[in-house]
Amino acid sequence: MGTTETYRVMRQDDNGNRFLVAKGLTRPAAESMAAEFEARGHKQLYWVESDGQ
Repeated sequence: MGTTETYRVMRQDDNGNRFLVAKGLTRPAAESMAAEFEARGHKQLYWVESDGQ
C-alpha cells in the first residue's frame, strides 16, 4: 500500500514569527488555501510545504 504525501500551509507575520495554518492536506487543497488567504489581502506571507510524513 502506497503512502500519500500530505502538505501544510504556513504563515509568517510582519515580525518573522511562523505559524502552522493547516496540515494533512493534499497539495491542491493546500495551494488553494494559501492562495485564498493571499487573495484576501492579508499582509502575511503564506506558503505550502510538505508535512514530511
